[in-house]
Amino acid sequence: MGFSNSASKMFGIIAKYKFPKIIQKNINKAYVNAFNINMSEFKSLEEYESLNALFTRALLNERELEDGFVSPSDGKILELGSSFQNDLKENLAFSIKGSSYSIEELLKNSASKEELENGIDYANIYLSPKDYHHYHAPCNMQILSATYMSGALFSVSEAKLAKIINLYTKNERVVLKCLVEGKFILWMVFVGALNVGKMHFSFDTSIQTNAANFDFTHTYEDLFVKKGQRLGNFELGSTIVLITQKGFLKFSKNAYEQVEFSKKIADFAYSHLH
Repeated sequence: MGFSNSASKMFGIIAKYKFPKIIQKNINKAYVNAFNINMSEFKSLEEYESLNALFTRALLNERELEDGFVSPSDGKILELGSSFQNDLKENLAFSIKGSSYSIEELLKNSASKEELENGIDYANIYLSPKDYHHYHAPCNMQILSATYMSGALFSVSEAKLAKIINLYTKNERVVLKCLVEGKFILWMVFVGALNVGKMHFSFDTSIQTNAANFDFTHTYEDLFVKKGQRLGNFELGSTIVLITQKGFLKFSKNAYEQVEFSKKIADFAYSHLH
């Protein structure tokens, strides 16, 4: 598994430890101050009995959903656009400017050659330690499958993305393959990272991350989720890569823009999709 995986497991154990209340309050306060976390949508910091409880804090009130395709999470868009091809006819995308990764390698068995043959559109959303760590459905959709791929747990910071080629494809990840309104395929790729203890999925609690050494796929019958429905959460910030078959979404954001769950990041290319 390697040092990064072991370190993440150890961090996860410490983060879940419940210190005496006054000590925990000071730990929480230090964390909130260090990362300048806006707690206005959450319970007060002394109510979280561990760092993990603070990391995975839930919203006190539901956010109002904007029209269109919304961000599945809070975070920052590191890069977005359309794929381009290398000499091997693989679809490539940028993790950050100047650093690319292979879509085929990232998705592996979650996508067929035919599904990718016309190219893809993509957006990489980085969740920092300060962000709300839950993720939600960006539109009404049917979840067809969830594929777990074991791997390393490199940091997904911009500095690491610039240094490590194809970093997203090297890390542990879970790929949700979804069908949107019966029209196009959306892949949501949840990328593990250093100190991310776990990724959780509310519709399938049997998916255990940072635990398995083998890949697996779960397929689902009639698993429909509504726009805004909670899908799960990271136990610390990481990255969600959104990939769609080309031409069905028109992104309305730019690289390095902050995004929030519930706020629109793209329009559907067809007016009858909503």
